[in-house]
Amino acid sequence: MPFPLKYDQISGACKTQNPRFMSSKRAERRERERERERSFYCFWFGDKNDTAVQGGERREKKEGSMISSDFAAASSSTSSFYGFCTYAAGIAGNVFAFVLFVSPMPTFKRIVRNKSTEQFSGLPYIYSLLNCLICMWYGLPWVSYGVILVATVNSIGAAFQLAYVSLFIRFADSSRRLRMSGLLIGVFSIFALIIYASLELCDHPTRQIFVGYLSVASLISMFASPLFIINLVIRTRSVEFMPFYLSLATFLMSVSFFAYGMLLHDFFIYIPNGIGTVLGVVQLLLYAYYSKSVEESRLPLVASH
Repeated sequence: MPFPLKYDQISGACKTQNPRFMSSKRAERRERERERERSFYCFWFGDKNDTAVQGGERREKKEGSMISSDFAAASSSTSSFYGFCTYAAGIAGNVFAFVLFVSPMPTFKRIVRNKSTEQFSGLPYIYSLLNCLICMWYGLPWVSYGVILVATVNSIGAAFQLAYVSLFIRFADSSRRLRMSGLLIGVFSIFALIIYASLELCDHPTRQIFVGYLSVASLISMFASPLFIINLVIRTRSVEFMPFYLSLATFLMSVSFFAYGMLLHDFFIYIPNGIGTVLGVVQLLLYAYYSKSVEESRLPLVASH
């Protein structure tokens, strides 16, 4: 007489003979094999070569919609044009920013020639150095992905501002030299604290938000200089202290990075540069208005007989 089968043995046998159960087991085994193959390709060749595994998966799938080759080609050309426009806007912003970085050179040629800082102030270069360092940190991959052109332009700007501050310290009198040296140490201390706090206390998404808001606050504080110049032009009714080409370069740089931020959908890039664009437009309009007024006032008067 055969031994009676237990319930779990009967249910196990029924499961192994069930076609639905067998197909699900085969699907799970196939998925594990795909995952191992995908891990192998990603480890050795990166994410882009994972398409070889995905291609095998697509060949195994018999159901699903097929995308036409014309539509795929159109999508590819659109994405490449979008990438080209984004890259072009970032490069243009770098070029116009370089013009702004070299604009103080005549001032420092005078300082070096006279071996004195005279009545010039070194504070704008200290503030600009801190701003460039914060924005450079935001553009690096440890904080943000895909905005490397923000890091390049601000690394160049930080190098220029550091050179200007060093020259100022070199030719300043003893009291101003001591104060500027202390401010320079303070700038690097604040920057080191920002790096430490963002790396140790924040994960990557929180780090981007934290450094992004710091960069926006830093850039907005830099708008005090254009606002002061606008107020000075209106009070004096003269564009003597607002050089045209400097205002034009500021406007073009702000427009370029505003477009760069909009194309990348990066709030922390397009908001401050949008404000800079508005201020640049105001400066150019004021220049056009008051320079025309000055020219008209210089016209000779027609004497009546």
